[in-house]
Amino acid sequence: EEAEVERKGCFECCIKCLGGIPYASLIATILLYAGVALFCGCGHEALSGTVNILQTYFEMARTAGDTLDVFTMIDIFKYVIYGIAAAFFVYGILLMVEGFFTTGAIKDLYGDFKITTCGRCVSAWFIMLTYLFMLAWLGVTAFTSLPVYMYFNLWTICRNTTLVEGANLCLDLRQFGIVTIGEEKKICTVSENFLRMCESTELNMTFHLFIVALAGAGAAVIAMVHYLMVLSANWAYVKDACRMQKYEDIKSKEEQELHDIHSTRSKERLNAYT
Repeated sequence: EEAEVERKGCFECCIKCLGGIPYASLIATILLYAGVALFCGCGHEALSGTVNILQTYFEMARTAGDTLDVFTMIDIFKYVIYGIAAAFFVYGILLMVEGFFTTGAIKDLYGDFKITTCGRCVSAWFIMLTYLFMLAWLGVTAFTSLPVYMYFNLWTICRNTTLVEGANLCLDLRQFGIVTIGEEKKICTVSENFLRMCESTELNMTFHLFIVALAGAGAAVIAMVHYLMVLSANWAYVKDACRMQKYEDIKSKEEQELHDIHSTRSKERLNAYT
C-alpha cells in the first residue's frame, strides 16, 4: 500500500511538471534554433565556397592594405554570422525561461509564484524586442535572396550552354556590384574557366547552400512570429490573472473587515450583557 501511494505521488508530480512546460515556447525555440543553425552553418560554408569560386574561376585576388573589397566584405559577413549564432542562442534560452516563469505564474497564481509589475514589464519588453528581431530577420531573408538570385543566373547560364550549342553567354561581376566599374571581371561560355566551373560540384554545392541558408532565415522569421503570438497570449493571460489576483485580495480584505466588525460587535454585546 505504501508503494502504491508513493507511485501515485510520483505520477502526480510528473504530471504537474509536464503541465508546467511551455510547449508553445518550446516549439518556437526549436524552430528558432533550427533556422539559425541552417542559416549560420550553410551561410558560412556558402561564403567560403564563393571565395573559392571567385579566386579559382574569376581569377580575383585579395587587395593589399585596408581596401574594402569583396573578400573583406565576406569576412565581415562571417563575423556577423558568428554574432548571430551566439546572440540568438542566448535569446532563445531567455525566451524559454520567460515562458516557464509565465506559465508557472499563471498556473500557481496563489502559490510560490506571484505576478508583479516587474514581471509584466519584462513580458512587454520581450514582445517589443521580439518584434524588432522579426523585422531584422525579414531584412536578413531579403538580403540572403540576393546571392541565391546571382547563383541562379550563373546556374542558368551553365545549363543553357549545354542545351544550346554555340551559345556565347557572359557573366560580368560588375552587374552585381561585386567589383568596381573600372575592373572588368567577366567570364564567358567560350572560356576554359567557365567550362571547368560548370562541371565542378563546387558551384552546385554553393548554390544549394545559399538556398538552405535562405530557408533557415525564413524559419527564423516564422519562429519570431510564433514567439510574438506566444508572448502576446502570455501577456493577456498575465494581465487577466493580475486582475483576478487584485479582485481576490480585495475580497479577502473585505471578508477580514467583516469578520473584525462581527467580532467587535460580539464583544460589545458580551460586555453589555456582563
